[in-house]
Amino acid sequence: MGTSPLTLTSFLLIHCLTLSSFLPTSSSIQISLGGKGTGISIGIGIGGPSPSSPSSPSSSTPKPSDFPSCFLYKSYFVIQEFKKTITCDPQGITKTWNGTDICGTYCGFYCEAPPGYDNVTGLAVASVDFNGNALTSAQFDMFVHNLTELALFHANSNNFSGKLPILNGNQYFYELDLSNNKLAGSFPQNAIQPNLTFLDLRFNTYNGCVPPDVFGKLPFAIAIFLNNNMFSGDLPSNLGYSPVQYLSLANNKFTGPIPSSIGHAKNLLEVLFLNNTLSGCLPNEVGLLKKLVVFDASLNFITGPIPYSYGCLKNLEQLVLAHNLLYGEVPEVLCKLVYTGKLNLSLSYNYFTSLGPTCWTLIKQGNKRLDVRKNCIPWVPDQRSSEECWWFAKKPKTCPWSSYTPCWGQSSENTDSVSASDSEPVAAKMPVKGGASRLGRKSGYRTYGALDGSPVPRN
Repeated sequence: MGTSPLTLTSFLLIHCLTLSSFLPTSSSIQISLGGKGTGISIGIGIGGPSPSSPSSPSSSTPKPSDFPSCFLYKSYFVIQEFKKTITCDPQGITKTWNGTDICGTYCGFYCEAPPGYDNVTGLAVASVDFNGNALTSAQFDMFVHNLTELALFHANSNNFSGKLPILNGNQYFYELDLSNNKLAGSFPQNAIQPNLTFLDLRFNTYNGCVPPDVFGKLPFAIAIFLNNNMFSGDLPSNLGYSPVQYLSLANNKFTGPIPSSIGHAKNLLEVLFLNNTLSGCLPNEVGLLKKLVVFDASLNFITGPIPYSYGCLKNLEQLVLAHNLLYGEVPEVLCKLVYTGKLNLSLSYNYFTSLGPTCWTLIKQGNKRLDVRKNCIPWVPDQRSSEECWWFAKKPKTCPWSSYTPCWGQSSENTDSVSASDSEPVAAKMPVKGGASRLGRKSGYRTYGALDGSPVPRN
């Protein structure tokens, strides 16, 4: 904040020297991780040495001078204490966690100086990557909490259980990946950390409702992956007020409608609602999402006609609404996007009854990018039985038909009713290089990639 590097370096040096002067023996160092501990505590012996203690420091106990920075000196003890909590390490990575060269030889640890610190005397553990290491521990929370300079923690495909770390004191933290672990219980409130850009909790057994804070108190969120848990209840009504670009809520037990606030999610590129128990009508407001590339709400109980506003989604590549209770005519505007663009339109296993001219042209051409199998459309191959169609036709219909199309008759600069001030979030200030700020799609779709248990590429 205006402190010179020299002053910071002097502070670190004095702090380390002061700390080391109070560490007369290795047995007097007590570091608490987990259990009833609330952080790192250093016990200091008072008076002369006990009969069982040597009068001089043990040669095996590292000193502050053995490390480039005081940050790494502190991290050494945090790592060693966490090492004791690991009950299974099939790849043997903890065997590398010995000595004082944390940045060079410790597998899974990466170092960088926090903003405003010298690259040598301010060096700290900035990133931990345990992806695919199959480590087992029930006390990883205090490990992450006590690495106070940490910015990224990636631990996909391990056997971590217990609580999520408290991140309020980790001012630089912005990426959390705990996918494919053994985490359970209600949504972890500790995951709501204001600087977070990447939150990945998929493939655990979390249950209950997702709190509105996920969409209201993560102002820099780029990707949120909550799929393949046991979350239930209605989707938060403020879902659309998040700046998120990649959102996966698939393979849970969510109920109720897709919130109409989704029309405010102006940065949304890919969203997966598939395989829940969502109901209600498709919101017209989806047609306001000019950047949208993937929208998948298949395998639900959504009903009604497809709003004509979806014809405004000029960048859409995947619109998947299969296995629902949709009916009416397949919108001609969507078939035109299939015919002239790159849209794949999957509408199989619904109850549509008619097609427009462009849709018929696609059917006659055998175009695979339009899938209307198992509907109730006369003269189209592979449809439902007449009994199924009759049964559905007599059921009451509650969703209104709407021809509202926000992109017709308006300039490209003013195609919706959402305020322009909501269109872009404030850019997040990344504390270390790289990370979620470079999220981009090299191949395939990022949200669909989140539907398996492997790490989602971030670069």
